[in-house]
Amino acid sequence: MGRGGRRRGPLLAGGLIVAIVLGGVGLYWFQPWKLWQDETVEEALPSVAPTAAGPEPTTSVVPSASASASASASASPSPTEEEGPRTVAQGSLISHEHTTTGTVKLIRLPDGSHTVRLENLDTSNGPDLRVWLTDAPVKEGKAGWHVFDDGKYVSLGKLKGNKGDQNYTVPAGADLSGLTSVAIWCDRFDVSFGAAKLA
Repeated sequence: MGRGGRRRGPLLAGGLIVAIVLGGVGLYWFQPWKLWQDETVEEALPSVAPTAAGPEPTTSVVPSASASASASASASPSPTEEEGPRTVAQGSLISHEHTTTGTVKLIRLPDGSHTVRLENLDTSNGPDLRVWLTDAPVKEGKAGWHVFDDGKYVSLGKLKGNKGDQNYTVPAGADLSGLTSVAIWCDRFDVSFGAAKLA
């Protein structure tokens, strides 16, 4: 074998190794198989906020509630609230990067806490999906894909499943004033799969 053939062998092997590494990184980053995997979660509406310890939802740009708001939240519930959970705002999900349907409700529980509930959710699965309560406007089309991390938002944790009925606890002390939308947010690629305006 000539010297040219001896040189090409290591080059081809090196190129193959680089291609395999890049392919593995791409598969990890994009996780394309999730587009064909459905995770259905069916949760009943809670009557009180869960008390089990778990990872703390993260908050960005949202100031702590004022002392007066905290006092109001801890006040005795009215007779109406004592009867059960009460929907204080709701909206329908619209599609952004992926086709997304369902209803979003902001629910006040009898103990004064709040829960965001997704009902009849149907969206695509994907990497690092989160449920965000935000102050961003809900816009149709690509104009609405990337707006939800521009202002105030509260992350309610990872999306439990891409289908079904699910509850997400709003952290105690979160300032809900001005938070008027809910987004299913892909944190890895900074894009909304779908969102709903709360009214």
